[in-house]
Amino acid sequence: MKTIRNPFVKMDGYNCFGCSPKNKLGLNMTFKEDGDYVISEWQPKPHFQGWHQVLHGGIQATLLDEIASWLVFVKLKTSGVTSHMDVNLKKPVYIDKGSLQLKARLKEMNRNIAVIETWLYNSEGELCTYGLMHYFTFKEEIAKEKLWYPGSEEFYENGQ
Repeated sequence: MKTIRNPFVKMDGYNCFGCSPKNKLGLNMTFKEDGDYVISEWQPKPHFQGWHQVLHGGIQATLLDEIASWLVFVKLKTSGVTSHMDVNLKKPVYIDKGSLQLKARLKEMNRNIAVIETWLYNSEGELCTYGLMHYFTFKEEIAKEKLWYPGSEEFYENGQ
């Protein structure tokens, strides 16, 4: 398993709700690579609840969308934008029952549309949320020129 580094922290004005470590109100997600998967362990905070002690469904969708974007960065070696998401909330996710595990994997590529499967598991390993994300991906040159994509080597220590 390899730790994925966040190269965007060097960028002026970077304050992503999903992955900026400095966004005090954000999700502060971090990521690792495990074979074909990008994974994340995430601890919910009380201000992300919807119903009493339950993680808000919109936050669950955001977690899945964010991990899918990091799969595009590291596995597809480019950048993209979400074009469609289908999120299935299967069971409540409690914010006071421990950390959550998230996974993403490329299901298929249809031209420049990446179809990415995403999963959110509770601390007991039960599947709570499943998402199928569609990302419009850009050629790497365009991602670097217009979308601040730093290049795939920037996501790993020593470029690996």
